[in-house]
Amino acid sequence: MTEAYAELPRVTISDPQTLRALAHPARLAIMEHLASTEAAVTATECAEVVGLSPSATSYHLRALARFGLVEQAPSRGDARERLWRSAVQSWAVDAGRDADPSVREAEQTLVEVFLARELERSRDWLRRAPDEPEEWYGSAILNESLLLLTADELAELNRAVLALLRPYRRRTRTDPPPGARRVAIQYKALPLD
Repeated sequence: MTEAYAELPRVTISDPQTLRALAHPARLAIMEHLASTEAAVTATECAEVVGLSPSATSYHLRALARFGLVEQAPSRGDARERLWRSAVQSWAVDAGRDADPSVREAEQTLVEVFLARELERSRDWLRRAPDEPEEWYGSAILNESLLLLTADELAELNRAVLALLRPYRRRTRTDPPPGARRVAIQYKALPLD
């Protein structure tokens, strides 16, 4: 991790306007891409990753910039080229238990967009799985485990799982081995009753 990245803030978002601004699949994809790399990118480069036109991507980048989530980066030498980078190291959503109903609604909308994106990734894997190399096919997993835990045990489990993931994060992994691919890990731990 570079010093510049380490100096970026970790942000908890509870503002309803920012929550609503993020509640768009393209904006979530842009934030994910920028958060996974320390590189500054153009709207055209980002468009290739998120599957939009450069002008649509530029619109979404400007919207995210209005809320302080992305920012313009120094030029690579071509003054005509506008570069963008993440303005935050990481972000989380937490409207708070006692939030105003409009804030809770904005948070719920964002989480539902995120969950729909997560579900589509799983469906995409299921469509592609038969054509994947055996080592990737055999390593992928869709799993649900029902556990009996106390709140303290759940908190401990969450810390342990997140600690296991930390060394593999794309943004901070400086020397991945040959053959490494981006892998989406969706982790939820939610009380059922």
